[in-house]
Amino acid sequence: MKFRPCIDIHNGKVKQIVGGSLLDDNNQANENFVSEQDAAFYAKTYKKSHLIGGHIILLNPVGSEYYKEDCNQAEKALAAYPGGLQIGGGVTDDNAAYFLNKGATHVIVTSFVFKDGKIHYDNLEKLVKKIGRDKLVLDLSCRKKDGIYYIVTDRWQKFTDVCVNEETLNKLTNYCDEFLIHAVDVEGKSSGIEKDLVTLLGKWDGIPITYAGGVGSFKDLHELKTLGQNKLDVTIGSALDLFGGPMKYSEVLKVCSE
Repeated sequence: MKFRPCIDIHNGKVKQIVGGSLLDDNNQANENFVSEQDAAFYAKTYKKSHLIGGHIILLNPVGSEYYKEDCNQAEKALAAYPGGLQIGGGVTDDNAAYFLNKGATHVIVTSFVFKDGKIHYDNLEKLVKKIGRDKLVLDLSCRKKDGIYYIVTDRWQKFTDVCVNEETLNKLTNYCDEFLIHAVDVEGKSSGIEKDLVTLLGKWDGIPITYAGGVGSFKDLHELKTLGQNKLDVTIGSALDLFGGPMKYSEVLKVCSE
């Protein structure tokens, strides 16, 4: 298990939010933590720890008055740690190369590919043609409905009809280098992991998967390691001491590397 750090940017500031609370209307979100540090501070911290494959997420939509400020923060982070971070949020075939040229190793995509309730393979193929599958991470962030995990889009508010299962993972592997999967219903709550989802993902053998959502203690971290059969990488946000939480960053790195 590798630790994959995060830098979530909302309204131009590094934050940790409750994932399911994010709304486009008035750029609202329930906040767990608002940092006094900029995104470059966190990028330098991760660089010092030699962590590869962390992600920057721009939480405001492209049309928001804050999207430019989010991008400015992201560019500071990418400049501080070129070749160390991925970036997602409003990524399309038009701007993907821009972020890569700014120093991102990969772009992370959801709504450009998953929208109107389905997978838009034409858009997916445009991305792959433009930047190559080795630079693409697909965000399969999901919520549970009627006992099934469905990919959600548009700040995690809209359900698609695409299930997170072995068939979907196998098919999409042909188009990307990694998956990022937020368990949206527990994201930002530090209330425990989505055990069913982690178990499902742990049974699959394929490209790297980074799991995010609900880790609030070292018990949760060990449980993730066990249920995920030590195959899943992990992101911890609100529970990490860097973001005001109880879990020591140095201890998290130690447990993940054991």
